[in-house]
Amino acid sequence: MRKTSKSIKAFAYLRTSSAANIGEDKDSGRRQLQAIETFAKRAGIELAGTYHDEAVKGSDPIDTRPGFAEMLEALEANGTKTIVVETANRFARDLMVQEVGFAMLRARGFDLIAADSPTSFLDDTPTARLIRQVLGAVSEFEKAMLVAKLRGARDRKRRAGIKVEGRKSIAEERPETVAFARQLARARPKGGKRSLREISAALADAGHMTQTGKPYAPTAVKLMLVRTSRPSITAVDGATD
Repeated sequence: MRKTSKSIKAFAYLRTSSAANIGEDKDSGRRQLQAIETFAKRAGIELAGTYHDEAVKGSDPIDTRPGFAEMLEALEANGTKTIVVETANRFARDLMVQEVGFAMLRARGFDLIAADSPTSFLDDTPTARLIRQVLGAVSEFEKAMLVAKLRGARDRKRRAGIKVEGRKSIAEERPETVAFARQLARARPKGGKRSLREISAALADAGHMTQTGKPYAPTAVKLMLVRTSRPSITAVDGATD
């Protein structure tokens, strides 16, 4: 893209699909903005603002994205006609959403530029459309392959008896507490075995309390005493009644 004597104003649009990549300590949004700023400086584009859709999937329709809707309102209000994204799949990873969204912007007189390949959206030749569709299809395929690989890895872990989601069990979070509870259950006093409440009280006396500083509920103690080859004891942080 050639530099012009008159600076073009544009908005930067960022999209982060995973909530795990949101926050000051995450680099997804920062990396996207840096790539856009680098391109804008080189191309003589003045960034008039930045809009970010967080935890929005690339397959989500454009008109359902709050950040994108806010940006459209700003585009209409101040006369800016250009949007810059890091890559085409940051605009939309799903091919159909990408094409529909691009067509909507063009119909309203807005230009869409991908910093890594400025002509992938800006040019509307048959070749550019073909490249845009191929890149979108490849991105969609790569995403589907990644999802399939992750699902396969989770399924293999489940078959092996490994817990792959949900809260950690008491045995995983506090193995010493579980070991002591089982020791108390085995060491039966005269006259019979300890009740769950008695084990809870003994745990509390030894300093084994819940995260809120209360004795474990009998149901939590019962889970501690369940012996299984699979780490599936659900974490329970309840206090006694």
